[in-house]
Amino acid sequence: MSEHPDWSAAGFATRAIHAGQDPDAATGAVVPPIYQVSTYKQDGVGGLRGGYEYSRSGNPTRTALEEALASVELGSRAFAFSSGLAAEDTLLRAVMRPGGHLVIPDDAYGGTYRLVSKVLAAWGIDFTPVNTSDPVAVAAAIQPGRTAVVWVETPSNPLLGVSDIPALAEVAHAAGALLVVDNTFATPALQRPLTLGADAVVHSTTKYIGGHSDVVGGAVVTATGAVLPGGATGPTGSQTLADAVGFLQNAAGAIAGPFDSWLTLRGLKTLGVRMERHSQNAGEVALFLEAHPHVASVLYPGLPSHPQHALAARQMSAFGGMISFRTGSLDSALDVVSRTKFFTLAESLGGVESLIEHPGKMTHASVAGSVLEVPDDLVRVSVGIEDVADLLADLEQALAR
Repeated sequence: MSEHPDWSAAGFATRAIHAGQDPDAATGAVVPPIYQVSTYKQDGVGGLRGGYEYSRSGNPTRTALEEALASVELGSRAFAFSSGLAAEDTLLRAVMRPGGHLVIPDDAYGGTYRLVSKVLAAWGIDFTPVNTSDPVAVAAAIQPGRTAVVWVETPSNPLLGVSDIPALAEVAHAAGALLVVDNTFATPALQRPLTLGADAVVHSTTKYIGGHSDVVGGAVVTATGAVLPGGATGPTGSQTLADAVGFLQNAAGAIAGPFDSWLTLRGLKTLGVRMERHSQNAGEVALFLEAHPHVASVLYPGLPSHPQHALAARQMSAFGGMISFRTGSLDSALDVVSRTKFFTLAESLGGVESLIEHPGKMTHASVAGSVLEVPDDLVRVSVGIEDVADLLADLEQALAR
């Protein structure tokens, strides 16, 4: 097999289209094939072709996706999973041990909170929710000798908070902890946390990277030189974070299948141009909502009124396609989400089509009654790439009384 070209000096869009995706050696096909196969012929015992023996351990289509993800995030290694939560679970169990502690956002995604509070907590893991937009508060929440991970979403889901990645990296590393950034909302097209000091990035690739609401997946990308916290040694005898994640991915097996990997890789190719349109449309929608008399407040990092707007402008190249807004009451919020025509009432986000939802009763129902409970008048929209005039007209009629 010929050596891959070096795409490290290329721009983002070039890497998204080419890294890990060499033309097929046998046929010259310019798109990586779907290796829909479970096992591989060995040339004698241990004589593996390209290192492949069984598709839980490795599959060429998944390898292509993982190489591309590592390239676009400017990381050392990437791992593709069957869902975003499978990626989160594998990363946390690779790093955490019973009796350990992690810091999470006080406005985290409901699925992350459910995983930490209902699954890992039963395994002896303690956690502290905190406003990660405040590095001083994060430092105060760290428990020296126990905290292994500071977990950050920026922008956060669903309140669109923005956290200072370099500042939090300094805080986490001073305590011997890792900084993990959920980069799902921003994507590597707009923000690359590993270059700002994060040790690992997680994604629900279901969202913007897949981009077409037709595949479920997740990813972990590790930084060059990232090691396990506290000088721990992983099951392979290595202290490298990537080795620990890779071992557990194979041992637990929540891997992305070959067709899912192929769909995700196809989505990645157009991520750059799609994020430009998502951001452009969302900027216009946010301005419209902010001026609307039936909207109490708008949460969007691209608005000068956002409390972390200047920070977002520093660490993001554009502001993404996610907006949340408040209507003043539960009834009015439910009324708005029931009225739209171009915005489809559905969970998830990041597809080419616009979606609308009520987080308190849908994606974030699992945090009801906790310190992470979201306001009951909150509406979240994933702004798609349709003609923005149609989206604005749809919201206008939905907000009319």
